[in-house]
Amino acid sequence: MVKVGVAGASGYAGGEILRLLLAHPQVEIGTLTAGSNAGTRLGEIAPHLHALADRELAETTAAAFEGHDVVFLALPHGASDALARDLSESVLVIDCGADHRLTDGEAWTAFYGTPHAGSWPYGMPELLSHGGAKQRTQLVEARRVAVPGCYPTAVSLGLAPALEAGLVEVDDVVVVAASGTSGAGKSLKPHLLGAEVMGSMSPYGVGGGHRHTPEIEQNLSLAAGEPVSVSFTPTLAPMPRGILATCTARVRSGADVAQVRTAYEKAYGTEQFVTLLPEGQWPATSSVIGSNHVQLQVAYDEHAGRVVVVAAVDNLTKGTAGAAVQSMNIALGLDESAGLTGAGVAP
Repeated sequence: MVKVGVAGASGYAGGEILRLLLAHPQVEIGTLTAGSNAGTRLGEIAPHLHALADRELAETTAAAFEGHDVVFLALPHGASDALARDLSESVLVIDCGADHRLTDGEAWTAFYGTPHAGSWPYGMPELLSHGGAKQRTQLVEARRVAVPGCYPTAVSLGLAPALEAGLVEVDDVVVVAASGTSGAGKSLKPHLLGAEVMGSMSPYGVGGGHRHTPEIEQNLSLAAGEPVSVSFTPTLAPMPRGILATCTARVRSGADVAQVRTAYEKAYGTEQFVTLLPEGQWPATSSVIGSNHVQLQVAYDEHAGRVVVVAAVDNLTKGTAGAAVQSMNIALGLDESAGLTGAGVAP
């Protein structure tokens, strides 16, 4: 059995990791820690985790995780690196925060305002790089993994095949995506109150200001083999969880709809957690809730000369915790799907 600890177990991401680990046949759940909730029973904060309800949350220190094989870090951005440095190099550390995602230190400083902690192998197994290799190979036997952001998961998997195949222009990529409120975490924020969210949608991070923008560009540039610029506009939707991303890019001269669909079939035809839907069927957030699954559909807008890709993902599962568990499985040589499901919850 693999002994696993979770730092930040009282938050949405930490709770979702625990939900998945409870179904993992090769995992023993060890120490659970928190910040301000240290000393509290987990059942008071996450009553849906019945099997762990009587666990008391410990303070988040490296000493709390002695004797563990794997430690998941579900901590606020900027808080992971200090703890990770104090953990043994033999321990598999999986960071669900942003600290180790970006390879460009200047981009990190510009968007996060703190010194760059460096980059770790990136936990998006299905992500294509130019030439056709996938990120999965970088995770084998890794001992440090950076889990992708939720928006970058939907957008990167949505656009990478078209860019890798050279079918769209790299300087005309536009993304508009809607996310549920859990993407903002559990902290109390006035704009996330029920009275503010119910029955209303609103944009945020407009004009290139969202922190996931450089991560999206990093991933798409890897796929294209050259720099990609993205106009990204996120919106807040009145739902607890889920992301629906509409991604468009101008088609390069000579490309046609058959080539575009073929690129996606080639990229994801054997992937168990990414599905290109049959033509005419469109992704919906309700179809992926609770699953480690991405639904995609691609179309060619001939009038506008653009490829349109729509991606649906659960921001807490495949967008965070599912990717973390999937990366753990690959790093440890376990069945990649252990503890995970591709089936959503409906209705």
